[in-house]
Amino acid sequence: MPGFNAAGSDKKAIEIADEVMTALGGRENWDNTRHITWNFFGRRTLVWDKWTGDYRLQADSLLVLMNLNTQNGRAWINGSEVTEDAKRAELLKRANSIWINDSYWMFMPYKLKDSGVTLKYIGDMESESGAMCDVLQLTFENVGDTPQNKYHVFVNSETHLVDQWSYFPNAEDDEPRFTTPWQNWTQHGKIMLSNDRGERKHTNIAVFDILPAKVYESPEPIDIMQFKIGMAD
Repeated sequence: MPGFNAAGSDKKAIEIADEVMTALGGRENWDNTRHITWNFFGRRTLVWDKWTGDYRLQADSLLVLMNLNTQNGRAWINGSEVTEDAKRAELLKRANSIWINDSYWMFMPYKLKDSGVTLKYIGDMESESGAMCDVLQLTFENVGDTPQNKYHVFVNSETHLVDQWSYFPNAEDDEPRFTTPWQNWTQHGKIMLSNDRGERKHTNIAVFDILPAKVYESPEPIDIMQFKIGMAD
């Protein structure tokens, strides 16, 4: 992996990114957080074991249980397991792409200094909510499904939390395809997470210290919130 492009990033941008991580709860608390679940805009439910890479995806008729590190796993459609190798591989690839997309919509502020990222400080300006923000530009190299993307991330100058972002399909684009807020920051366990993207919102967000293995191993329907006794929230 290439690592975060510190040499190509602005010193001020790096300092702001570090302030964001502190406001979110800090790197140590992020690393120590184990299980996270959320519903992505009412479309699908994801459960993630950050420590092992185990991942459960429930999306309408599709259920996938896989490991993001090994890319090995199993898939079911309408309750029937897919045993044909090519079809299963296709579904695992699809589930991984869903993960890349959905997790970025959830955890982007934690990933400002991810491998392959270059940060630039653009300046200060108001977000659509009227907050004064420091604006960071994120570009990518050789990472993810869409490394040609660019983002402008608005960091609230007072709270140091992300207030909104703008998405550019190509780094050369002058105008964003969309801009959405990052609002309603709430503490879950020892970290901060935001569910409000304007017209769409994440729901059923929870952080757990402990979950039974069946969450990642069994295709049986599971009400994840029944395990609240082990919750870090």
